[in-house]
Amino acid sequence: MTEYAIQLNGESHSLTSRTSAAELIEQLGLGGQRIAVEINEEIVPRSQLAETPLADGDKVEIVHAIGGG
Repeated sequence: MTEYAIQLNGESHSLTSRTSAAELIEQLGLGGQRIAVEINEEIVPRSQLAETPLADGDKVEIVHAIGGG
């Protein structure tokens, strides 16, 4: 099993298998929450998270969407 690292919200985070952005969100317990995901400074639409693989060295930012008016 190959281990690789991503930067998750500015901190090193290790993954032990090829993981999609959607799988990472589930692993972090954020499934079903209102969040935005950016990978390497590109926003990834929710509809594309399952098809977006993470690679060694990727910079991932996950933020909670907050509504207001």
